[in-house]
Amino acid sequence: MGMKPALLALALLQAANAWGADECQLHLSEPRVDFGLMNRALALTPATERSLGERRLGLTLNCPNPTDMSLFYRAMAADLERFAFTPRGSYSLQVSDALLDGQGVELGLLAGSGQPPVQTATSLRWRPEHGIVPLRAGVAAGGRSLSVQIQISAWASEAASQVNDAVTWDTQGVFDAINAGRSRELRLQARFAPAACTPSLSGGGTVDFGKLSVMDLNMDKETALPARPLIVSVACDASSAFTLRLGDNRLGSATGPADDTLFGLGLDARQNRIGRYRLMFDPTRTTADSWPQLYRTDSATGTSAWSSASALPLAIGASRYLGFSTSAGSTSGPVPIKQLSATASLEAVIAPLGSLDLGSEVQLDGAATLELHYP
Repeated sequence: MGMKPALLALALLQAANAWGADECQLHLSEPRVDFGLMNRALALTPATERSLGERRLGLTLNCPNPTDMSLFYRAMAADLERFAFTPRGSYSLQVSDALLDGQGVELGLLAGSGQPPVQTATSLRWRPEHGIVPLRAGVAAGGRSLSVQIQISAWASEAASQVNDAVTWDTQGVFDAINAGRSRELRLQARFAPAACTPSLSGGGTVDFGKLSVMDLNMDKETALPARPLIVSVACDASSAFTLRLGDNRLGSATGPADDTLFGLGLDARQNRIGRYRLMFDPTRTTADSWPQLYRTDSATGTSAWSSASALPLAIGASRYLGFSTSAGSTSGPVPIKQLSATASLEAVIAPLGSLDLGSEVQLDGAATLELHYP
């Protein structure tokens, strides 16, 4: 009685091993294919789509007995030749180097299981809703072992890389050996990131007008202060189109007309508006890469309806996006730039002294945030 449990367990183990030996096995050398990180700055030439690269993997089907080696790939179709890699991308499978029981064979493309091949070749494109089968003398052949090499090529639409935040694509398909009763999932991934562009301002972004004397300011009318230069620089890892926008951190404190290119200088002790300033960009004082001349262009949306590129100075604001073109009169928007340096002019105006509280020192307290955007 004491031996029966052990003998029973041994008998079950042997049965399990025998059952596994009768099964076919389907393997992928790489069940997950990663096309890596795609930075939008890498796309230097406009195109309807861009290649995400190519990856290779091996597929093997092994069976203990001769079996129909037909294989199908189940995934959402993008068109007649490619599979969908999210709505903004696609990928294709190119199958080649087929070995059936160790011997090189051709491949046939099947519209359905058991049907004659619609195409034969040593290397063929695996179409959506189709299968492949090894051929000998043009006839589908069974066997115990099939191996093929698969090249996966992927593409993304031009708009897919125009992202302001990191985006990950993740999709999958299934290789199905329908007569062998085996399947394997393939996962594909690609990641997109914004261009690595960094803006910077001279003096750490501080413009100091020094100590002003009441003798230098008007009592009953505004006083325009001498303009101060502010160097705006943008450095990108690679050429990329970008725009600039300036937002007021002292909103509501600017004197003068309502205009989002006019920024406030803060309030005095009695909450009087001290004045205003604006930041002027002059294309003739702006350089980028090796371009001999730049022109400014702007848009209300930052993506379309660009103004005619001009060499005239322009004040930057919060409601329009400022970019740079290399062609006068162009309405195509900003060009890709790797390094930009613009000597902007900060022009400040002080309110009439008679409207301010001079009982204590008045501090000019303007503050704004320069934003960089990708169209």
